[in-house]
Amino acid sequence: MIKVLIADDHTIVREGLKQILADTSDIVAADEARSGQETLKKVKAAKYDVVLLDISLPGMSGLDVLKQIKCIQPALPILILSMYPEEQYAVRTLRAGAAGYLTKESAPDELIAAIRKVAKGGKYMTTSLAERIAVEWDSEDKPPHKLLSDREYQILCMIGSGRTVKEIANTLSLSIKTISTHRARILKKMRLKNNAELTHYAIKQDLVD
Repeated sequence: MIKVLIADDHTIVREGLKQILADTSDIVAADEARSGQETLKKVKAAKYDVVLLDISLPGMSGLDVLKQIKCIQPALPILILSMYPEEQYAVRTLRAGAAGYLTKESAPDELIAAIRKVAKGGKYMTTSLAERIAVEWDSEDKPPHKLLSDREYQILCMIGSGRTVKEIANTLSLSIKTISTHRARILKKMRLKNNAELTHYAIKQDLVD
């Protein structure tokens, strides 16, 4: 039996995932977590075969949680399930140690197949994602956003989506000052002047929905 830890801050999503897994004979939703901190606590306290991890969690981002889990249990497969399209976060999560990346629009059958594959030690990615990774890893010319930290990149995408500093701070459970500091670093690293230029860049690079 494949024991899965579901980490997502939305109750309706967790309940839906549990229902999907309940229809299988070899996968069980062993436990659930609502935040990054709770996810790490449960990974330390119990044994799971797969962690189904949302990339957008309050406080700690899914990427931060992913990296910490890989430090605690390097062999534990982590399957990212995100509302964001592949081009925004997939490559970053795989580089950080994720075993696969799926969007929340994926069909239940695809989710089940992905869980089974990563539980056996495999990697799960779509054909389009595999091609994107091949191109990006072979390319010597890195676009400016590749120079950003994971948190800076997350904030860039949110600014590009039209979020204000206050809205971003509330979503990430961080202070407005912290978000403003990250924003200043993003502008400096990317040699841009303001939010308008950041938004234009994010749209041009397909970093926003």
